[in-house]
Amino acid sequence: MRWRKLGHVYVPGGEDWWARSYALLPTVEVRSDRVLRIYFASLDDQQYGRIGWVDVESADPRRIVGIARMPVLDLGELGGFDDSGVNPSCLITVDGRRHLYYIGWQRCARVPYMLFTGLALGQPDGESFDRLARTPVLDRTPQEPFSRSAPIVLVEGTTMKMWYWSCVKWTVRDGRVHYNNVIRYATSLDGVNWIAYPQTCVEPDFIDEYSVGRPCVMRDGGLYRMWYSVRSFSARYRIGYAESADGMHWVRKDGDAGIERSDHGWDSEMICYPFVMDAAGRRYLFYNGNHHGKTGFGCAVLDG
Repeated sequence: MRWRKLGHVYVPGGEDWWARSYALLPTVEVRSDRVLRIYFASLDDQQYGRIGWVDVESADPRRIVGIARMPVLDLGELGGFDDSGVNPSCLITVDGRRHLYYIGWQRCARVPYMLFTGLALGQPDGESFDRLARTPVLDRTPQEPFSRSAPIVLVEGTTMKMWYWSCVKWTVRDGRVHYNNVIRYATSLDGVNWIAYPQTCVEPDFIDEYSVGRPCVMRDGGLYRMWYSVRSFSARYRIGYAESADGMHWVRKDGDAGIERSDHGWDSEMICYPFVMDAAGRRYLFYNGNHHGKTGFGCAVLDG
C-alpha cells in the first residue's frame, strides 16, 4: 500500500469566533457525486471545541467549494460530558437519518481531560445536528472507567459494528501525565445501546508506545482494514495499519501503512487521526498534521 500526498487542504483563518485555530479529526460525508463534506473541530479563544465543516470537490479535495460560518454542533451544557468540546468521529445514515458519533470532552484537574462518545442526529435542514441525549452512548463501565471514545461505525446487515479508543490507565513519566490507550470493539442493533467485547483489537507495545487511537475501519470483501494513530515516547504521532478477517482479531502491519511524515511543512512533525474513504473512483486518506491538527488537515490518495 502506498499513499501519494495531494497536499494541505484546510486550516481556519481565525476570523470566526468559534474557529480561531485547529481543524481536528477530519470526518468525511459524501454529499453528492461531486462534493465531499469534511467535518472537523476547531477551538475558540478559550480553547473550547465545536464542530464545523468544509465542502470540497470529490475529484480534487484540495478545491474548497464551501465553508461553514457557524458550528453544526455546539458545546454541551455546563457539567455535561461534552461541556469543554465536541469533535467529530464518524457519520453514518440509518433508516434515512444521519447519525453523527462525536467525541465529547471535559477538562479535568489531575489528568488533562476525559473523553466519551455522544450521538447527534441530523436535522431535516441538512445543516445541523441535535443531541440524542444529554449522556454518552459510550459511558464509563467497571471494565473501562476512564475514557471511551473516537469511534468508527460500520453497518452490516442488522448489526452495527464499532471500533473505539479506550483508556486503560493513566501513568506519569518524566513529570508528565500520559494516557495509555487501546482499540476495542462493540456491537449494537440500534446504534444507541452497545455491547463491548472483552478482547482488545489493537494495543501499543507498552515499551516505547503508549497509545493507539482514532481507528478508521473499512471492509474490502472478506478483509477488514484499520488505520489508526500511534503515539510513543521516542517519536511523535504516526499512522499505523492492521488487518482482520473477522473484525475482532487483528494483526498489526504498521509497515504497510504506506504514509510517513513529510521532510518539511505542515505535516513534517507528526501525522495523525486518519480517515479513509472512497469517492470518485479513488481511495482517499484525510489526516491531521503538526500539533495534533493546529496546522489543519490534508489528503492523500492510494496509488495503484
